[in-house]
Amino acid sequence: MRCPLEKRYDIAIIGTGPAGISAAINARIRNKSIIIFGSKSLTDKLTKAPRIDNYLGFYNVSGSKLKENFQKHIDSMGIQICEEKVKAVYALGDYFSILANDNMYEASTVILSTGIEFTKSLKGELEYLGRGVGYCATCDAPLYKGKKVIIVGYNEEAEEEANFVSEIAQQLYYLPMKGLRGKLRGNIEVIEDIPLEIMGGDKVKSLKLKNREVEADGIFILKDSMPPSQLVPGLEIVEGHILVSKAMATNIEGCFAAGDCTGRPYQYMKAAGEGQVAALSAVSYLDKK
Repeated sequence: MRCPLEKRYDIAIIGTGPAGISAAINARIRNKSIIIFGSKSLTDKLTKAPRIDNYLGFYNVSGSKLKENFQKHIDSMGIQICEEKVKAVYALGDYFSILANDNMYEASTVILSTGIEFTKSLKGELEYLGRGVGYCATCDAPLYKGKKVIIVGYNEEAEEEANFVSEIAQQLYYLPMKGLRGKLRGNIEVIEDIPLEIMGGDKVKSLKLKNREVEADGIFILKDSMPPSQLVPGLEIVEGHILVSKAMATNIEGCFAAGDCTGRPYQYMKAAGEGQVAALSAVSYLDKK
């Protein structure tokens, strides 16, 4: 189901951790129209924290309790989360075009609060990115019509994408990195193995596993979050983090970032503060325009 679609939002926020929630609250207080993409469970990282002692005003509190307080806060302000997965953000001059699932949204500014992906890249993953390796199977599936495709899936959404791609590809192999959760089509071959290296020449040719090697024309690696540099083309990255100014502005005009994706320390308090700064900076940018 499509999330509420306006002609153009003032601010699009990607991520529902402390940074994204803080940005949404502060943008709403400043009477800006917003859309926030993420999970209605907000963030698994927060929920799994057994005890938090360094969040101002909330000490000796579990992550699940702090998450409940976040939820009550956004509920009180009528902020709803769009659970569509953002696959790409394109800077188009005066606005941004956001591809989420199969829908396109527009926003005058964007705040990236995607967190950080702790799963290491496969050997050869970055080398073959755009040459057979991708992060959005449904986006690039038409390129592999009648060909062999491998999907390395880390979440339930990866299984949905695998079912879609299986209708187009000649052969689809699926590697469930965290176990199977849903139901895959019968024409999908499930491989229970550990991926080690992506092999090829000018383009991808195969995926080397611990116990075998599988030939493929395309390999999709589907995680909970995409590398920011792939999510937003042209975004400047330094040592794996988004480069930002003190105003949380990136090198792309109108694009801001906050939270773990901007660098250490990976702390909820720091993320929430950066979310506020990013929102206020986006508001100031809009008001000047």
